[in-house]
Amino acid sequence: MRAYTLRIANGPTVSWRAIECWGAGLCLFLQTSALFPLMLADADGGLSGHAKSILRLLCLPVYGFTLLMLARNFPQFITALKRNWFVPLMVAMPFVSVFWSVGPSTTFRRAIGLLFTVLLAYVLAIRFTPRQLLLIAFATFGTCIVLSLLLLVVSPGLARMPTDSAVRGIFIHKNSLGWYAGMMILVSTAVIMDGNRGLRRSALILLMAGGACLFLSGSMTATIATVSAYCLIGFYSMLQRIRGIGRIVFILFFVQMFVGILLLLHEFLVPFLEALGKDATLTGRVPLWELVDGQIADHLLLGFGYQAFWTEANPEAWIIWSKIQWMAPHAHNGFRDTLLSFGISGMTLFVLMLLQALRQGAALQCGDPRYGWLWLNVFTVVILVMNLTETIFLIQNDAIFILFTTAIIMFSLYKPVVVSTAPGRQLRAPARSPTAELQIS
Repeated sequence: MRAYTLRIANGPTVSWRAIECWGAGLCLFLQTSALFPLMLADADGGLSGHAKSILRLLCLPVYGFTLLMLARNFPQFITALKRNWFVPLMVAMPFVSVFWSVGPSTTFRRAIGLLFTVLLAYVLAIRFTPRQLLLIAFATFGTCIVLSLLLLVVSPGLARMPTDSAVRGIFIHKNSLGWYAGMMILVSTAVIMDGNRGLRRSALILLMAGGACLFLSGSMTATIATVSAYCLIGFYSMLQRIRGIGRIVFILFFVQMFVGILLLLHEFLVPFLEALGKDATLTGRVPLWELVDGQIADHLLLGFGYQAFWTEANPEAWIIWSKIQWMAPHAHNGFRDTLLSFGISGMTLFVLMLLQALRQGAALQCGDPRYGWLWLNVFTVVILVMNLTETIFLIQNDAIFILFTTAIIMFSLYKPVVVSTAPGRQLRAPARSPTAELQIS
């Protein structure tokens, strides 16, 4: 690995590797929507237009860092592009959808944000190994969780939701705290399993802190995602130990069991919630989904344009808002929002990208489990689970989606490639060899 250094005013030198590591961590933290939105939020937790304009300025350092790192690693960037054409095609979809979007200016502006979001994912994928990325995520999520608990102690009123007693920490909504608490639990568990004894104590402490924040937030989506994460850890751990036809049987059994659980939830979830005295509409999601499905059917082929549906300029959105009596910012389902943006055309491309990533990730985990692929595989599937009741897919300037995209790019970048050595003869070789672990000098 190249070791360039910078000398600052005849003082100490700073290595480029240190700039990359600290820059990546700071960029991810800025993209978590933590702390700064809370400082600019109104008393009811909303953000004014002026506040949103200020928050957009915080993206400029992230964009600058991204462009700098891509300029320094342009050949690797081109290689990553060639290894997976689904990702650049998916990034191109928002720009193409401008031509049929119901809000062209909104679609184009948000498409630019998505472009830089994915470019940052490329930077993370080409400059860090899976284990190094785990340590960066561990530090970033850990900072969010520790600051949330400190804010709860210093200013309990500010750390709680304005409308109820649920804790939101340094975020503007409790669900965001729940999401990052769930991610904290996952990465802490991965660090403990990784065997790095120097971080096990810190990981155990942050694991408990993440569990406390998850409980205090009351986020059901994050709770389900966390339970799913531990089930997936068991699945991938067993998958690498099984060989031959047994692996195929095991995968088919797991898929059938997952589909069966979804069918049971579809049929019996509402009666079960009613029996427990819970909200059978999933906090208004069920009637929202029924109305959204009708809009998807009306624009099935191409959709309404990237993130153009849930805008005040769209009459169809007002029809839904008037019926459900609240202004839903999105469909609370990533798959439905993807269909709203691009229709079945974009959804097909997106599903193909996901299926390829799941296959490549599982192959890498089975081929070299010691390299740190377990947490990225689990993280990827957990995000799929979260998108059943929330929208995280194709969201610009979002740390969780950045890591999700990074995982997809990494899977294709590290997959074995076929190298031709002679006519009629081919060998399989790794995309690149493991590098040294994260060290900041």
